[in-house]
Amino acid sequence: MNRRRFIVGSGAVGALAVLGGTAGCTARAEGEAVSATAPAGGHVRGATAITKVYGDGQKLVAVAVEYDAGITGSALSTSTFKITGRTVTKVYANRSVDLAERGRDGRYVIVELSPDDKAAALWVTQQGSGAAAGSASPTASGSSPTASSSSPTGSSPTASATASSSSSAGAAPGGGGPKVGDSTPGGTIVAATATVTQTGTVTTTSGTRYPASATKVTTDAVKNLIVDDFRQFTFTDPVTKQTLRYNLFVPKGYDHRKRYPLVLFMHDASVVNVATQGPLVQGLGAVCWASPEDQARHEAFVLAPEYDSVVIDDTYKPSPLFDTTAHLVQALTKKYSLDGKRLYATGQSMGAMMTLGLNIKYPELFGASFVVAGQWPADQAKPLAKKKLWIVVSQDDDKSYSGENAITKVVKEQGTAVATAVWDGRSTGARFAADVRSLKAQKAPVNYAAFKTGTVVPKGSTTSAHMATWHVAYTIPGIREWVMDQSL
Repeated sequence: MNRRRFIVGSGAVGALAVLGGTAGCTARAEGEAVSATAPAGGHVRGATAITKVYGDGQKLVAVAVEYDAGITGSALSTSTFKITGRTVTKVYANRSVDLAERGRDGRYVIVELSPDDKAAALWVTQQGSGAAAGSASPTASGSSPTASSSSPTGSSPTASATASSSSSAGAAPGGGGPKVGDSTPGGTIVAATATVTQTGTVTTTSGTRYPASATKVTTDAVKNLIVDDFRQFTFTDPVTKQTLRYNLFVPKGYDHRKRYPLVLFMHDASVVNVATQGPLVQGLGAVCWASPEDQARHEAFVLAPEYDSVVIDDTYKPSPLFDTTAHLVQALTKKYSLDGKRLYATGQSMGAMMTLGLNIKYPELFGASFVVAGQWPADQAKPLAKKKLWIVVSQDDDKSYSGENAITKVVKEQGTAVATAVWDGRSTGARFAADVRSLKAQKAPVNYAAFKTGTVVPKGSTTSAHMATWHVAYTIPGIREWVMDQSL
């Protein structure tokens, strides 16, 4: 995997900090060295921040420290390194800038960090992935947002964000929420940077010992797991004249002689008008389909547009970007070798509303859809009776829950079977897998799972049940398996 910088604003990538000299660093591909001036006996050549996306957003989860020689992993421990403001959970040697269950002797030392640290969060909304300790201002344009730089101590910054709704930054539904055309950002992408100190002895594979040092090294590059596998483009719709920024994952080893499915992910209002990569870092809704595990089971394209304004709200009168989204999907089917019977839609909140609306207006476009925390007017829902849907909502998400109840009632009145279940949002992966199998066993074209009241919001969290729904829903691989098994 190529490693490249993910620039999210000023201060997004720190300089290589070296005591006793002037540091000089350049961006480098995997395995290339950084040219830097180091104090006598200095053996660290650079450090790379490693990020990973979770249900509640992207987090800085590790730092890869690069040495000038191969390092023996057997003598490393969590006390060998200190990272300012972070909890070190695992340390091992490796041959590349990658996380591993078991390391291998190599010139990189991987210092894993707790994703539960407050400073871990790189995606921050008012009710999003973490409390705000520092500050950063979201942008008012589609460019990369401004992030806070490292503090004087070198700790990873956290940020607060201006919400786009007085009630919930991510909620398109609900009184007082964001309106169609609103372009105020609801979330902030924080700089991925950390400062590391070698506090114990490191031994090379040739037996040389590098003693502990007071030298602090700040990360000079970033590797974003899965996120870096997407490319960024713009689409200008000849029909609506709208321009839409989007992220696209193309399967590795793409072969134009084969036909591939495509998954369209549409974000919620908290991601409106941030950097193009916003839909990739806000949670798992896009990146889960591009994970190595999912791609090993089902090679697929993944499309994640970044909307610069709210597309739909409680009036259910969408902006032109609604149709532009459908036209983008259609355009990609002409550009790439896609299977027109296996195009899928998914989205959360505003994106879930778009998913339902697009299935109604473009009934022959999607083979199946995964609808997370959304709703649509029940009096317009009859066409959904002919669609294959997997719906997930929380019982304590009042508007979405009542809305989905009304929709599924209409679907059943049309003679379509709806399989229903109530799940515990705190379930283990094994329990969720069993829940999915149980619902699938009913062999209904529409599956409706509701998280039991009080089970999706973590204890002590201020996140709303509405937003917490997608923090959990996209972690359940069995639902994605069901979607991929469907076709028109």
